[in-house]
Amino acid sequence: MKIFGPLYARAMQWARHRHAPWYLGSMSFAESSFFPIPPDVMLAPMCLAQPHKAWRFAWITTLTSVLGGVLGYFIGMYAFGMVEPWLQEQPRYWAGYLRALEWFEDWGVLAVFIAGFSPIPYKVFTVAAGVLSMALMPFIAASMVGRGARFFLVAALMRWGGARMEAELHKHIDRLGWATVALVVVGGAIFALR
Repeated sequence: MKIFGPLYARAMQWARHRHAPWYLGSMSFAESSFFPIPPDVMLAPMCLAQPHKAWRFAWITTLTSVLGGVLGYFIGMYAFGMVEPWLQEQPRYWAGYLRALEWFEDWGVLAVFIAGFSPIPYKVFTVAAGVLSMALMPFIAASMVGRGARFFLVAALMRWGGARMEAELHKHIDRLGWATVALVVVGGAIFALR
């Protein structure tokens, strides 16, 4: 059953849309403070669809992500009391928040860099930085370096792969899609059995 091929073709069509950079920036901004989907899922296909614009897309993602991080910082600083009950109901985010507090205690501003580069939810660290009243300028600098390194790495890989990578992905997308579904199902079953 070939359902991933048409979805992939549609995603690549959207990646070439003239408003795609605006959507990328909006998603990147939102993800840094409250949205659950990382911007890499838009950045990668956009860089793959238009490799000559990869660096531009990486800059858009980095800048809007840091701006969203500043929003998360101010949410933590001024509105954490309103967010905290919801956060406690989300075990993944609450555990991440408590871990972020520990990391800040151990590593200070370096924790922001690590969260910005890694798949750890960056939004949790932006809010925690605000709760702890971390100095804003070091927070912004660490965010720029961490987020920039991550997004420019994605852009570089997609630019390097270019049309060859896109052709290979398109050729094998259904097998990759079903393999991903199988991994999610197996992972969910293992998690449910714990």
